[in-house]
Amino acid sequence: MPEKSKTPLYLIWHSAAEPLTVLPAFSAMLSEFDLIRRYFTRPARHADLAVGDDAALFRVAPDMQLAVTTDSLVAGTHFFHDAPAGGLGWKTLAVNLSDLAAMGAVPRWATLALTLPEADEGWIAAFAEGFFKCAGQYEVELIGGDTTRGPLAMTVTLFGEVPAGQGVTRSGGQPGDDLWISGWPGLARLGLMSLRNRVRLINARRALAALHHPVPRVEAGLALRGIAHAMLDISDGLLGDLAHLCECSKLGALLDARALPIAPLIETGVDEAQARSALLAGGDDYELLFSAPRQKRNALAALARKLDLPLTRIGRLAEEAGPILLDDGTGCPRPLGVCGYDHFAPGA
Repeated sequence: MPEKSKTPLYLIWHSAAEPLTVLPAFSAMLSEFDLIRRYFTRPARHADLAVGDDAALFRVAPDMQLAVTTDSLVAGTHFFHDAPAGGLGWKTLAVNLSDLAAMGAVPRWATLALTLPEADEGWIAAFAEGFFKCAGQYEVELIGGDTTRGPLAMTVTLFGEVPAGQGVTRSGGQPGDDLWISGWPGLARLGLMSLRNRVRLINARRALAALHHPVPRVEAGLALRGIAHAMLDISDGLLGDLAHLCECSKLGALLDARALPIAPLIETGVDEAQARSALLAGGDDYELLFSAPRQKRNALAALARKLDLPLTRIGRLAEEAGPILLDDGTGCPRPLGVCGYDHFAPGA
């Protein structure tokens, strides 16, 4: 028997046990399964069996661990009902890619569960185009999923590979580690505030792009494997996600107010206070937050140049568990409240 057959198979359930449903706008012309065949079926190069059966079959390479993440986007909670369909298609996959990037994992396969209030072919075509544009850029295969009728929502489960024992987790932070962030956290929050008419931006284009078309830091995440001690992506706000890293690593943190990269946010037309608030508590950034030893500063500066991506050192992990403190240069660091996004908090 060929050596390949010794690799274990993973079975992924991807269809609901319910009778064929014809969605309203399709009438008798286009069924649920026509929708899947027309818009969401692509040839699979790295799966043994993909869309079209009761389950997908794929193989994980020897000596690799399977990394799995799931995220949902729900209309009215994660995006406005009139958000561009193409951007939603991209973002639906990108937010999952960001999770695997934070683990240092290579993305491979995805399933998509799509809930539609009506079967608008124009909307579906644009959504699929955005989804597969993202999938193509990061070499992800759609291997299954489900479609159903209901309030607009989409859920992706993404599978990736990481060398056994080399996945970067939230719990690996070491006392005295530098804290770093990638990119421009806070821009997405300003884009959202602009849409809600809470700020007037000089040029909202960049902020809206960060909101609707986040760039998952897959290449950076892979390069940080072996450099970063602990890592996660910023989805619920820098302070909220830093609190998760600190809790898992059982350490406190000290942020340097003067090192926070607020200049790109101020350039959009907001004041310093608005920029700092967006950076610390905004969310929806999908940048990487990680800790690394001081000895890696030169390596990280070189990596930032190689990727043409800002990597900013914003503070350090404390020697022991404690609150997150902000050093504003006065000599008296002050504790910061954790204000990350919580779906079940009052008013969320």
